[in-house]
Amino acid sequence: MPNKSPLRVSNPPPKPLLIWDGDCDFCRLWIERWREITAGKVDYATYQDAAGRFHEIPVDQFTRAMAFIKSDGEVFFAANAVYQSLAYHRSRRWLAWSYYHLPGFAAVSETGYGLIARHRSFASAVTRLLWGKDVRRPTYVWAQRWFLRALAVVYLIAFVSLWLQVDGLVGSDGISPANQFLPAVRTQVGPDAYMLLPTLCWFDSSNAFLHLLCGSGVLFSLLLIFGIAPALSLLALFVLYLSLTIVGQVFFNFQWDVLLLEVGFLAIFFAPWRLWPPLLWFWPRWSIPARAPVSIAALFLLKLLLFKLMLMSGVVKLTSGDPSWWNLTALDYHYWSQPLPTIFGWWADKSPEWFKHFSVAFCLVVEIIVPFFVWAPRRLRLIAAGLLSFLQLAIAITGNYCFFNLLTIALCFLLIDDSVAVSLCRAAFLRTLNTATQRRGYGGAPGDRAPPERLRGYSAVVVIIITVPINLWLLFGAFKPLAQPPHALMTIYEKLEPFRILNGYGLFRVMTKDRCEIVLEGSTDGIDWMPYEFKWKPGDLKRAPGWCAPHQPRLDWQMWFAALETPRENPWFIALVFRLLQGSRDVNTLLAFNPFPDKPPRYVRAMFYRYRFTNVGELRQTGAWWKREELREYLPTLSLDQFR
Repeated sequence: MPNKSPLRVSNPPPKPLLIWDGDCDFCRLWIERWREITAGKVDYATYQDAAGRFHEIPVDQFTRAMAFIKSDGEVFFAANAVYQSLAYHRSRRWLAWSYYHLPGFAAVSETGYGLIARHRSFASAVTRLLWGKDVRRPTYVWAQRWFLRALAVVYLIAFVSLWLQVDGLVGSDGISPANQFLPAVRTQVGPDAYMLLPTLCWFDSSNAFLHLLCGSGVLFSLLLIFGIAPALSLLALFVLYLSLTIVGQVFFNFQWDVLLLEVGFLAIFFAPWRLWPPLLWFWPRWSIPARAPVSIAALFLLKLLLFKLMLMSGVVKLTSGDPSWWNLTALDYHYWSQPLPTIFGWWADKSPEWFKHFSVAFCLVVEIIVPFFVWAPRRLRLIAAGLLSFLQLAIAITGNYCFFNLLTIALCFLLIDDSVAVSLCRAAFLRTLNTATQRRGYGGAPGDRAPPERLRGYSAVVVIIITVPINLWLLFGAFKPLAQPPHALMTIYEKLEPFRILNGYGLFRVMTKDRCEIVLEGSTDGIDWMPYEFKWKPGDLKRAPGWCAPHQPRLDWQMWFAALETPRENPWFIALVFRLLQGSRDVNTLLAFNPFPDKPPRYVRAMFYRYRFTNVGELRQTGAWWKREELREYLPTLSLDQFR
């Protein structure tokens, strides 16, 4: 176990002093980091300037290692000197303690220090490669602001998109009326229904109230965009969207819906807990509030969510047992079998086989390897942000995945710290940033923060304690799908599951290798049948695949899942047929073409077809983007008499 150095100087400095080699570029970079950490409690000087003051220490000793001199004259060298200086910040005291009390810690530290000291140029090059020219603790004022704005835009899109469809989906005359769903659950499970289905619609599930929820969501989204009461706005948005998600039933069983709720919940602890943005009229112009610290704990939770989202999405593809991911053939099927392809997806399907296989490999690398860069130094974080965003853009171009891609890119903003933003933005931002971050880090010590900000930080720590073990288990479950979680974790998870703030992810873990479409047809006499046309899902063979994202046509999406199952497994589909037979105006607004505008049909049936993209020659010859083959009847002919 190491002993303290017996060396003392006769003229100790008035303040603890760390002396370093001014010719060492590696030292110069990290001294700035340590100067920031010790926050004025330690002085720093080069040995070229300070060596003459301390004759007890040979000059060649200064050239070999740093020296730390306490105000009582005690001297420490090398790794111990670094630890003793950093101990003046309470979060780093464990280093000095470990040096003297943890077996092997001192030896490993001094060995590592010596290795770096002998190869300073290489260490400096590695540091600049990974961090750039600034290794000080990153600040995330820019990331906080633009992440919250992007999240607000996603919320706005989600609420407006649903508002356009809510009557037809869950209105009183819709496919799955909320005012019938909630009483049925209450009757079946009793008072537990309120905890199982946490929604404001228990108070009122009328169409007017559903519209009020959507409209309120739009209002709070706009408030968040302008930075007005951000935490309260996020809390309101979470409650409103959760309420609509619950009553949306099967039409909200999408991963981006629970992702939005999980992101929105964590963002409550990431946003400033204040009512008004400082410098309201100038705030959109890059001004940064000097007292709006970014919570380290909340930032960690959001980065962990991005890590979990991407890593699970990649790992489950390889653990699902689907050979198309292992042999890199998944994209041979994906472009034409995905729910709502775009016209660019049609052209991507015509790309060479080698490019498709390369794209699958690229996707797996980005989803499985790159997420670990989330925790890496600055340059690797930027690579992660770029690659993850590029993957999301490629997905968005070839398929309609609603606001999922935008939300994932918004999470990538959290990988961009202020020093990078400075280099990307105009000089005005640099001036305000320098003012805002005089005390770098995350807003100074906890004692410097306003009470609401301290409460926010403590709340985020509580969330970490509760959620991180479950998140780690979800990640483990991606690698070991058959593993059973510990009973205690499962109990906590079951209590939290109704609020959808802890979720597993994994789109397309098993690639769909066929594309069957349901075509609804109506008839007045049971002989001549006319098809209903949906707005976005494939139907008319000559209609090019459209682009509707970030809007989500929820009925069109649900029709894709219905084709993978039977009508018996999709009671909502029978309800859809019933509403068509009734001539429900709200449901008909969800369709592109109703062949019976004046009077509903007497009969409705559903036919089953296999759809495929045409090739370039077939498109030029026939003008058709799709070709199809009739398979069978999906749902036999029904009439209103059979529902009575």
